[in-house]
Amino acid sequence: MIVVTRLNGTRFAVNPDIIERIHESPDTHLVTLDGATYVVRESLAEVVELIANYRAYILRRAQDLPTVTGYPLSLVRTPDPDGR
Repeated sequence: MIVVTRLNGTRFAVNPDIIERIHESPDTHLVTLDGATYVVRESLAEVVELIANYRAYILRRAQDLPTVTGYPLSLVRTPDPDGR
């Protein structure tokens, strides 16, 4: 989650994975996948930076997870419709 500020000064957290687009006109608008719009004080560049930092944090946390031996990661394949 990233924390942003509404124009009235209240802060709230939003999941960056559901943000579809961000635009400035001149206020910054966050538009989510379901069409909800939030107007925030942060600039477009600041919001993009918040999202990049959040995703970098998630990757760092994932690297810190212990390795489980005997359970290698692999792709899960869907069955071939022809049965092959």
